[in-house]
Amino acid sequence: MGLSWADMMKYLVAGGIAGGVSRTVTAPVDRIKVFLQANSKYGGLLSCLHALIKEGGILGLWRGNAMNLIKTVPDSAIKFMVYEQAKAITVKSNSRELSLHHRVLAGSLAGCTSQAIIYPLESLKTRLTLRKTGQYSSILDAVVKITRKEGMRWYYRGFLPNILGVIPYSGIDLATYETIKLHYLLSHEDGQRPSLLYFGGSAAVSSSFGLIVTYPFALVKTRLQALEIPLEEKRVGKIKELTMIDVFREVIQREGVFGLYRGVLANLIKVIPAVCISYMINEKCRQSFGLKLL
Repeated sequence: MGLSWADMMKYLVAGGIAGGVSRTVTAPVDRIKVFLQANSKYGGLLSCLHALIKEGGILGLWRGNAMNLIKTVPDSAIKFMVYEQAKAITVKSNSRELSLHHRVLAGSLAGCTSQAIIYPLESLKTRLTLRKTGQYSSILDAVVKITRKEGMRWYYRGFLPNILGVIPYSGIDLATYETIKLHYLLSHEDGQRPSLLYFGGSAAVSSSFGLIVTYPFALVKTRLQALEIPLEEKRVGKIKELTMIDVFREVIQREGVFGLYRGVLANLIKVIPAVCISYMINEKCRQSFGLKLL
């Protein structure tokens, strides 16, 4: 059948702790990344950083992090748990070790499952990250105002490009990470575990590769989430709700093909330490819980 309920809970807890710690550490860079994705008025990393500090102070760089944690902890927990469950079921049904394409499929399934469940939180996190000082007094205030103004459908705006990006990203990320880890284990037959630094380096390589391949979908998703379209104006046809294709076309026309990679440097600066911390903590928690390495 797969994992036991006890092991599923252990994978959930390990993934949740890893995701929460990594996102808090890298929250300022994540906020800069979201602003660069959503706006074309900022020239680059430093100008965006200066503008954000001027508008909200140093602590303003962590604006939206509470929502980030509410989103990231279950996202990370579900992704790692579903990935391990998919692997366990595949191994049992095939009675042999997983091939690379099985790992890619398991990773894609894990990413899709977690995103389908937490995507409304992802949308809310983007809006809270982009908000100006005093725009929302709390997360609940943001939910009430956004729902009243733009309706419930807003929470899944940008879901299609997000899933189209998540399928290859999660598959590439998790499969590449475990392939690198498996290579280490096969070359160290004495049972020696890789160091945490090795885990971190493997995570940085796998996640960076997946991110570069799928980044345009992430940018389009953020642009769609950032759009404010009042429900009343949409109903009377004053404002057309943009589609994924509309945003792709608009970005390419205004900023060229490289516009689809706007903010990618900030994202890499955020992702590399974030995934290093996340995977290292996840592996440490798994070791503490007595879970297997692969």
